[in-house]
Amino acid sequence: LGAEQTALLSGDGPSSGAPLFLTEAVHIALRAEDPSVQGFDARAAALQDRAVAEAQLPDPMARLAIANLPLDSFNFVQEPMTQLQLGLRQEFPRGNTLDLNGVRRQAQAEEQWARKSLALRRIELAVSTAWFDRFYFEQAKDVVAERRSAVSDLLEALSASFATGNLTSQDILRTELELSLLDDRLIEIERISATTRADLGRYIGAAANRALPDTFPDLRAPPSFEEIETALANHPELAGHDAMIAVEEADVRLAEEAYKPAWALEAGYGLRGSGRADFASVGVSVSIPLFTGMRQDRNLEAAVKERGAARLDRGATLLNLHRDLERSYADWIHLNERVELYHNATLARASETAEASITTYANRLTDFSELIRSQLAQLDAELKFFELRTAQAKSWAVLNYLAGVSP
Repeated sequence: LGAEQTALLSGDGPSSGAPLFLTEAVHIALRAEDPSVQGFDARAAALQDRAVAEAQLPDPMARLAIANLPLDSFNFVQEPMTQLQLGLRQEFPRGNTLDLNGVRRQAQAEEQWARKSLALRRIELAVSTAWFDRFYFEQAKDVVAERRSAVSDLLEALSASFATGNLTSQDILRTELELSLLDDRLIEIERISATTRADLGRYIGAAANRALPDTFPDLRAPPSFEEIETALANHPELAGHDAMIAVEEADVRLAEEAYKPAWALEAGYGLRGSGRADFASVGVSVSIPLFTGMRQDRNLEAAVKERGAARLDRGATLLNLHRDLERSYADWIHLNERVELYHNATLARASETAEASITTYANRLTDFSELIRSQLAQLDAELKFFELRTAQAKSWAVLNYLAGVSP
């Protein structure tokens, strides 16, 4: 909305610039570096850094101590067991834990990349939908304004009939009511047209204020049902679930590694002074996972269940994608039939009926109310045609989204 206000203040109204075609709108949106998309890149890069960091050994620990210092004199050389101790300790995590930590973080990074790809597809779909909606309301505004002008001109041309008694006051009031309703419809269309322009501006900024072309785009046939069904296997939403399954698989393997012991290697040196022999020590510490019932067993069971839940989530998403494919393909086919019916027959008949009603009214074979109804019926038929064509275009956009095809 800020970009739109800036454009309006600078004199760039909704009709400024070259016409905004659908393909250009999508191209602008994909090049706009949307913050929500860039966020996935940042999180993926952070997770890759964590993958490297968490695959490294813990830092070694150094130890410095004075042992067996006599408290009566604090004399370092008084007692033979007094010594300055230096030590170093290195811990080694259980089994293959370090590598699995890296694998887990890398899988999380891949999930972010999949979400980025999904966000880009959804941006394409959102821009296409908003563009089609705006085109519909721009055309609807022109058609309603044209039909209102026709009804108004018709009323003025026939108002002389009121004096002769051929036109009643009820007819006049009815026509004025219809004109008021058409005015209200124009205001509502303007409101919705502005909201669709705002929806478009969310992704392409000030370019949303440009006028749209006069002709509806020629929509090429989408891929076949079977081709889209095959392409669903590579849909980024499923890729994100696959990455999450890999994360849960790493969690299962980490839980299995918890049954293995962790190790620590220690080395020390004891300095005694006064010619006495120094001491050296080397040791190994090991954890003993004896009581696993309430910790390791439960953690492993939980990890296995979470992995199963992730697989179920993927299955549910695949079912949803198949449902969307079947619904959108059915919409595409049957809406195409209805669009052709309106284009080839219904619109022509509505126009012929409206023209015939003028002739029959002039010959006093029908009343004025029927004349107005025929004009409004033609308007409704034209709007219905635009509505069907827009719905068909939206189903086309969904099929492209599912297939991974750009408009």
